[in-house]
Amino acid sequence: MAFIDYYKILEIDKNATESDIKSAYRKLARKYHPDLNPNDKEAERKFKEINEANEVLRDPENRKKYDTYGENWKHSEEFEKQQQQQQRYQQSGQQQYSGDFSGGGDFSDFFESMFGSQGRRTGQQETRFKGQDIKAELHLDLTEAYKTHKKTLTVNGKNISITLPAGIKNGQTIKINGQGGAGSNGGPNGDLYITFVIKNTTPFQLDNDNLYATFDLDLYTALLGGEVVVPTFDGKAKLKVTPLTQSGTKVKLKGKGFPVYKKEGEFGDLYITYQVKLPTKLTDKEKEAFEELAKDSVK
Repeated sequence: MAFIDYYKILEIDKNATESDIKSAYRKLARKYHPDLNPNDKEAERKFKEINEANEVLRDPENRKKYDTYGENWKHSEEFEKQQQQQQRYQQSGQQQYSGDFSGGGDFSDFFESMFGSQGRRTGQQETRFKGQDIKAELHLDLTEAYKTHKKTLTVNGKNISITLPAGIKNGQTIKINGQGGAGSNGGPNGDLYITFVIKNTTPFQLDNDNLYATFDLDLYTALLGGEVVVPTFDGKAKLKVTPLTQSGTKVKLKGKGFPVYKKEGEFGDLYITYQVKLPTKLTDKEKEAFEELAKDSVK
């Protein structure tokens, strides 16, 4: 049977501290844990190797023996005898090392030959692993994002009721604690991350919390002034038009924009851009009037 380099398995060097060993083990054990890699034989094999390396290097006596003999491990019997003699003088019932994960069986022949059953620690505590985080998309219309409302989602076969604050934006992600995958070994559940995909089917354009829209203004109102009723996101508003209003003129309706996320009662602004529309037909009387205006403008 071949010598196994436990330092290489844990991706650390021989000068690694106990803290380094513990940190390296936790990182790799989580990466290759069977619960996180179902039906992955290679991950299962790596996990067993990592666990075995940890069994040796985390224990001062096992590590000392391993470092002392290394590739000459077959000559370690003398070391064992010396250790047994020293242990006779130690107090019985000494506290055993509390490890990170219960390795169970399936240790290599190299481990069994060098350490035997004495190399395994009893009463170990398993590392608690947090469950996997889950990412999901929630599709909404812009009108739905305008008001605070409740929504029921089905994640992993479980219905989750959440309250969506008004003002959620396209691409925004929110986190719901503990609604992800189940933890292992008593560890906490993962979290649920929801990214919103918002479709805009309205005549308004959204930029941050401000809304933008165009409004067709007839020629006569543009020239003479007057009043118009323009649509807002949640209703209508009456505006005064000053005489000789030019096409492209922009007016602001303060507080008539989109809700500010998680700031109840606060809204952006609505900007209306006038687009002056020329008439497509003229009556004889209207034609005569424009001809007279044209003559006067030449004078």
